Amino acid sequence: MAAAYRTALAGVGGLDLVPDRWLHLTTQGIGFADTVPAAEVQAVLAAPADRLAALAPFDLTLHRPEITPEAIRWEAAPAGPPTAVRTALRDAIRTARGTVDESDDGFAPHISIAYSNATGPAAPVQAALDTVAAAPATAHIDHVELIVLNRDRRMYEWDTHTRLPLGQQTPPG
Repeated sequence: MAAAYRTALAGVGGLDLVPDRWLHLTTQGIGFADTVPAAEVQAVLAAPADRLAALAPFDLTLHRPEITPEAIRWEAAPAGPPTAVRTALRDAIRTARGTVDESDDGFAPHISIAYSNATGPAAPVQAALDTVAAAPATAHIDHVELIVLNRDRRMYEWDTHTRLPLGQQTPPG
């Protein structure tokens, strides 16, 4: 589905298209990698394990993308499960660091297919999106990744630091 939308949007100026490898749903930041001490990262990693184990893996459905001033994106449906993951991560960060840097307001789980790099009318973007006859896609979410993120080449790219599973209880030790 993403390939079909990228093909349709390829001729529209002012957009940076997101390749499959960099499609993502951002949940919660911790801070800039060079400002968060390694000990705090380890504390944050230890804190969410039980919280995430209590959340079952889930499916998200992506329908037609929507146009926003900053991006062309799919709204994740249902929004409840990724919001619950974000809440668990925020609670874990607050437990480990005493505070959470980002506001809790306005979270809308989504996956961007393109980012805007210029201002301009939405009509050409909408016309391109309207040419796509793609069925909705479903993604199965069974883990969360702590990543080291950058945006050096006009898109978000990252290295995975740690992968945390959903719905996997730790056996009693």
